[in-house]
Amino acid sequence: MSINVCNNNSLSAITSLPASISGGAMTLLETQTASSSSTISFTSNIDSTYKEYIFKFYNIHPATDNAYFQFQASSNSGSSYGITTTNTYFRGVHTESDSEAAVQYIASYDLAQSTNFININTFVGNDNDHSVSGTLHLFDPSNTTFVKHYLSNSNRVGGSDVSVNVFAAGYLNTTSVIDAVQFKFHSGNIDSGTIKLYGIK
Repeated sequence: MSINVCNNNSLSAITSLPASISGGAMTLLETQTASSSSTISFTSNIDSTYKEYIFKFYNIHPATDNAYFQFQASSNSGSSYGITTTNTYFRGVHTESDSEAAVQYIASYDLAQSTNFININTFVGNDNDHSVSGTLHLFDPSNTTFVKHYLSNSNRVGGSDVSVNVFAAGYLNTTSVIDAVQFKFHSGNIDSGTIKLYGIK
C-alpha cells in the first residue's frame, strides 16, 4: 500500500494524514499448553496466509535440570523434523550474585548445515520458579524461491540462578514450504508452559 502525504521535501506541504495505516496486526491462531509433554508441535495454521509467524512461549518449565529448549521445522506436515539449518547464537549473562556479567558468542551452539534441533536457550533450570520465555519469528514459510529465515530472543533462569538472554537466528536451508514447527527440550519433558502462534498481517 502506498500513501502520498506530500509531494515535496517540505513538512509545511503536508495538509492531512491518513486516519489509519493497516498492517502489522497480530492474529492469534493457536495456543498449546504443556503438561509433562515430550514435544509441542504446530502442524496446522502455518501456510501462505501470512508472511510472518510469531511463536510466543511463556514460562516453559523443564522436567530435567539444565535442559536445552529447542525447535525444528518440517516440510511434510510434521511427519518428520530436520530441515538443514545454519545459524548463529549469542547471549548476555548476569548472575544473581553479580559474580558474572558478560556478552558471549557461543560457537558450540551454532549449526552449520545441520539437521539437528536448533537451540533457543540452554541450561534452563527445573527449580519450581525457573523457566524460559521469549519469541520465535518465522518469515515467509510458504515461499518456494528463498530459504526460510528465523530469529529468536528468549530469557531463562538457569540452575545456578543466572539470567541468560539469548539471541539465536539463522535460516532453514530449503526452498520447500515449511508447514510445521516442533518445540522440545533436549532432555526430558516440557513439564509446563504455554506457546501461542500468531500470524502477522
